[in-house]
Amino acid sequence: MSLKPQAMLVMNSGTFADQFDSTRLERLAELVDLGNEPWTDCLDNPELYGRLEEVEILLTSWGVPRLNAERLERMPKLRAIFHCAGTVRSFVSEALWDRGITVTNGADANAIPVAEFTFASIVLAGKKAHVLANDARTFRENWSYISERGELGNIGRVVGVIGFSRIGRRVVQLVQQLQDVTCLVCDPHASPLEVAAAGGRLVTLEELLPVSDVVTIHAPALPETRNMISTQELQAMKDHATLINTARGSLVDTAALEKECATGRITALLDVTEPEPLPADSTLYDLPNVIITPHIAGSLGTETRRMSDAALDDLERYLAGKDLLAQVVHEDLGLSA
Repeated sequence: MSLKPQAMLVMNSGTFADQFDSTRLERLAELVDLGNEPWTDCLDNPELYGRLEEVEILLTSWGVPRLNAERLERMPKLRAIFHCAGTVRSFVSEALWDRGITVTNGADANAIPVAEFTFASIVLAGKKAHVLANDARTFRENWSYISERGELGNIGRVVGVIGFSRIGRRVVQLVQQLQDVTCLVCDPHASPLEVAAAGGRLVTLEELLPVSDVVTIHAPALPETRNMISTQELQAMKDHATLINTARGSLVDTAALEKECATGRITALLDVTEPEPLPADSTLYDLPNVIITPHIAGSLGTETRRMSDAALDDLERYLAGKDLLAQVVHEDLGLSA
């Protein structure tokens, strides 16, 4: 009998194929006993009940079902879950926390591509690249339209960051590469000293919006942050400013955004929307100053393996009795992943 703890991977098939290539499966097999059925996307299959009774460790990702009391009862020996994706909100339950099960996530690893995507969007926004590309299709060889999109360039810009989250912090750090940049941060829970250490200055939303050339959103999706950017906030933005949302669509009032963007006064770069995807008749699709991408800022394809590696790193630490790097604290879930 193996002395290694029994473990199972629980995620959808596509995610399993992306995140666990042969190299990572071999590394995992050195740490745990995966048995004859290492992976599943369903915890309600009676044929697996015997296997689940022995499982001590789960590695989860996109597609993991909610771990409610009924499913947890099938896993009496379960003591740790290493989530190979961002937020765990979709599958954790009070029954899980009551059991004292250790949970980690890959939110730090997932923050990297989102911050990179956002920084690239900020640089392109400084050049008005997205809207000028649309203009080029309309005006062709007549380049007179360039001057209609406001001042171009990335020197001396003001970047407003809403939410000093994992991603927000990385964005603040990345924009320091721009010359003479001013980075303003709005977050009621942030420390002024921590914001300053990253290169930003903590201000109110009312101070941030009228002066920022780019406003990028990185706040959590909570009941109190729903539609936090609505008519008043959008109208407070300066002319020719760009709004970037790579967080959650619910943070922006879609109806208000449609109305404001229809004026042509601001530009919106939306990787997330509310609802998602937008209905086919949304006016946002047809506006030249609105660019919509299909929720691609976060980890995709080969990038997802970074989250697998983070989970495996913490699994090694867990088995060695060391402190974990990405443990999820129940009480902190209201403000983080």
